[in-house]
Amino acid sequence: MTPENTLGVVLAGGLSRRMGGGDKPMRTIGGKTILARVIDRVGPQCDGLILNANGDAGRFAAFGLPVVPDCVEGFAGPLAGILAALDWAAEHRPGIEHVVSAAADCPFLPRDLVARLQDARVREHALLAVASSGGQTHPVIGLWSVSLRADLRHALVDEDCRKIDRWTARHALATVEWPSAPLDPFFNANRPEDLEEAEKLAALDD
Repeated sequence: MTPENTLGVVLAGGLSRRMGGGDKPMRTIGGKTILARVIDRVGPQCDGLILNANGDAGRFAAFGLPVVPDCVEGFAGPLAGILAALDWAAEHRPGIEHVVSAAADCPFLPRDLVARLQDARVREHALLAVASSGGQTHPVIGLWSVSLRADLRHALVDEDCRKIDRWTARHALATVEWPSAPLDPFFNANRPEDLEEAEKLAALDD
């Protein structure tokens, strides 16, 4: 599966409560923002990259990416950001069939993320694919079919379904496992103490 079929979205629409508020992806690790690290990892794997974020889009202007806010009000969680990306792809990139989502607080994402998710989706005849490591699924890191956007909108708006696992359970889903050692590629920096751990892990990262 070629990158031409896949748009990337970095999900940065959360409230960062555990980090004490503010834009968590703008914290630095090894002198580089977490968001910049995510973009460097995911961007080359996709045919285009957008940023899902709410509030003043200008604060991300330096990254040169389209900033797409949630289309469902009330900070409905990652599914709202995924839906916004699917809608954006349908409107602006009608040739795109899939969107891959990445959390904006995961600085060490694998460089084969899109290829492996797409391969698993095709091999298992699935509509969706999600990442896993160390026996733990990471539902925010996934591959989503643009064709499911109406179904997702119904789940979010009409059913108030905000848990990713609850929605993905309705569809054919492939799960792709990555090794968690020596570094878990889906490590996420949620709390201030996680930033200290990330500094150490950055030394293991190429």
